Amino acid sequence: MTASSKNSEPAPLLRRAVDCVIIGGGPVGLLTAVLLGQAGLRVSVVERWATRYPLPRACTIDHEALRILQAAGLMQDHADLFEPSRGERGGYEFRNGEGELLQAIDWNRPAESGWANTNGFYQPDLEAALENLAASTPGVTVHRGWTFLSLADEHGHEGVSVRVSRTEQPDEIEHLRARWLIGADGANSAVRTQLGIEVGDSGFQADWLVVDYRPKVEENWSAFVTQYCDPAQPATAVNSGPGRRRFEFMRRADMAVDALNRADTAWRLMEPWGVTPDTAHLERHAVYTFRGRWARTWRKGNVFLAGDAAHLMPPFLGQGLCAGLRDARALSWRLAMAHQGLATPAVLDTYGPERSGHVREIIDEAVAAGRVICELDPVKAAARDAEMRKRSRDPLADTRQPPHPRLGEPSLTMTSTGSEGRLAPQGRVRSGRRKGLFDDVVGQGWQLISRAGNPTECLGGADMSWFRQIGGVVADVSGRGSVEDLDGVYARWFDEHECQALLARPDFYVFAAGEHASIPDFVSQLRRMLQPDAGRHRRRHAPAPRHEVGNQ
Repeated sequence: MTASSKNSEPAPLLRRAVDCVIIGGGPVGLLTAVLLGQAGLRVSVVERWATRYPLPRACTIDHEALRILQAAGLMQDHADLFEPSRGERGGYEFRNGEGELLQAIDWNRPAESGWANTNGFYQPDLEAALENLAASTPGVTVHRGWTFLSLADEHGHEGVSVRVSRTEQPDEIEHLRARWLIGADGANSAVRTQLGIEVGDSGFQADWLVVDYRPKVEENWSAFVTQYCDPAQPATAVNSGPGRRRFEFMRRADMAVDALNRADTAWRLMEPWGVTPDTAHLERHAVYTFRGRWARTWRKGNVFLAGDAAHLMPPFLGQGLCAGLRDARALSWRLAMAHQGLATPAVLDTYGPERSGHVREIIDEAVAAGRVICELDPVKAAARDAEMRKRSRDPLADTRQPPHPRLGEPSLTMTSTGSEGRLAPQGRVRSGRRKGLFDDVVGQGWQLISRAGNPTECLGGADMSWFRQIGGVVADVSGRGSVEDLDGVYARWFDEHECQALLARPDFYVFAAGEHASIPDFVSQLRRMLQPDAGRHRRRHAPAPRHEVGNQ
């Protein structure tokens, strides 16, 4: 079995056991591989298609997802792949069939993560950048043109055996062995199916035609996303990345799927907006069924689900890929710590509950938005319009979508001010001669930040040594310390949450927050959670036991 990256080796995989096998080479699988490889794990990515899909799919990404890509090292050279939301009315609009503005949602607000709140992008460019990053990451190999067949636990959940076949030559079969396996193989996940994991369903379902085009002439849109809540023909217009646009049209009962999925239908539906063969180049049209679904469990033994294999949502909030990238970050730091001996394997138990609870809330909101947009009854649509006009005049109405819920329970957090389990901030800082985003200047990983003094002065030598050992960084943003809060991001966050210090996790969620004097409690509680058996897990780069990765 050969691989497509410069880390490839022609040796059969049976003789090259690895730490983790990832089924699926889309953005979620590739990002997970990069993050694990950067942490020192040996990773094999198995992707059934020989080449990347060349046409657009996901086209919207939020600030948190960009911070995750920043953590992988991708944003330094590829920030220009993403076009920030703009628009004079907040970036996200709902209009009725007559074009009247019913409600505007603030997608242009300042974001917690140091990047634009909402961005358009072209997925083939992102996948190419991620695959190149994977190819340059030691320990990561991407195998294209191989199809997952089956898996089996070995040694009572201490390892996984995987069978794959060459996609174009199904009789050519290889075996892989690993400590862990991640199914990031999409909505029709073969990994999830083989594990027998049940799928929950929101009950929402609608067929939509998705049309991607490149304008030949300059277009002037008032919003990044506009939802046309027209009972005669619900439609969506989206900025889908630099130089590209997207329309989406709901299938009505009087149109068959085959008739909807035609180029002449796409042109006819876009013509009212002046999008014609004279003004645009049609890049793709495809019919999708928009649904809200989720896996009932995200883990069985040493096998995990991530991305669309674990959850599926209508695209009305632009959160589908964002949720998958959150999975990648949440799972990779846990696996890395368990692999390095910095945490017991029990740290993996909270991955599924945290992510499932978080994404279920987003699915519910996306489905609720879909029910609003997809209303076909003119009488009900008129009542909806009246309610949306009323809400738009309410100064207390929440216009902060897309949502960023709290982590699900049980979570790896410490009960403190109520901010635990919610997204931590990232602002621009200066430290010495360096200036930039906090993660780049001070460091990512576990972040201990205080506005009341130097966190190290609160900690004993043993606790500080342990915190450094797990990759922790500290910052005094009081104005007297070495880290200057250039734009007041941290000052505002601490004011909002009425606290002085926070401890953030590697996936940027708050572990604990409170008074400066509580810092020793944060660290000691974290240590008890990660290493309840502290004497057995001390070495930062302790290799996984040989039998756990299948090398016997």
